[in-house]
Amino acid sequence: MIPPDILKQVRRIEIFTNRIVNETMAGRYESAFKGQGVEFEEVREYVPGDEVRSIDWNVTARTGRPHIKRFIEERELTVVFLVDLSRSMAFGSGERLKKRVATELCAVLAFSAIKNQDRVGLLLFTDRVELFVPPNKGSTHVLWVIRELLSFEPKGRGTDVRVALDYLARVLHRRAVVFLVSDFFCDDTRVPLTIANKRHDVIAVHIVDPRQDELPPIGWLRLEDNETGEELALNSSHAGIRRDYERWGASHRDQVKDLLQASGVDLVEVRTDRPAIDPLIRFLRMRSLRR
Repeated sequence: MIPPDILKQVRRIEIFTNRIVNETMAGRYESAFKGQGVEFEEVREYVPGDEVRSIDWNVTARTGRPHIKRFIEERELTVVFLVDLSRSMAFGSGERLKKRVATELCAVLAFSAIKNQDRVGLLLFTDRVELFVPPNKGSTHVLWVIRELLSFEPKGRGTDVRVALDYLARVLHRRAVVFLVSDFFCDDTRVPLTIANKRHDVIAVHIVDPRQDELPPIGWLRLEDNETGEELALNSSHAGIRRDYERWGASHRDQVKDLLQASGVDLVEVRTDRPAIDPLIRFLRMRSLRR
């Protein structure tokens, strides 16, 4: 039995997301991602302006008139969301937790995918694989994916991107667009990311909270690492401590950027205190231009 409050949240996200997909995402998703290849469509007579390289010499020789082969892009994609559900993703200094931002962003992309007749899958992970929903089509399937993102209670608390990528390699044999959504508080995963990106089109979505960048000057604070349980007390009124903290936050973001760049993986940085759709739109525009 699905709790009524979860059903209400799913419905609110569906309404909110569909508006974004129809008004803002229209055409951007399709133009940003390639299909799995090309497939033959027809042979027709050559007309001025056609590519000479497309001439079908066998048909041309048989008919005595130049003909060309036409191909169309195979549009259908498989889109899989690898979403980090570690304890650090349950943090948010404002109105939205990192997990909530991840859910909203995945919902926008999932509804965009099914609008283009693409398949959508989901893999939830912590320091282990928590849940795998095989790729499928249709709005009912996407609503199931969103429901799991909202309500699934993970058993692990740490972050292991490697175990998620290894599992994906075993269960997904077709090339896919893979969105890896995490705050990336994890060990160096350069090698598995590089391998995964050769097989799939991997896009990393880095969820950042403003409290990772700066501390308010409000006196003594007790900070706890959500994943390890370690605690730290510090005086946020001390300017030097705040500067050290800011340097730590900037260093972590630089490390994530360097990791993804070295792995050849595209990066979308999303903040919990700002609309997630804006960096997503910028990324899709960049991908379209690059194509």
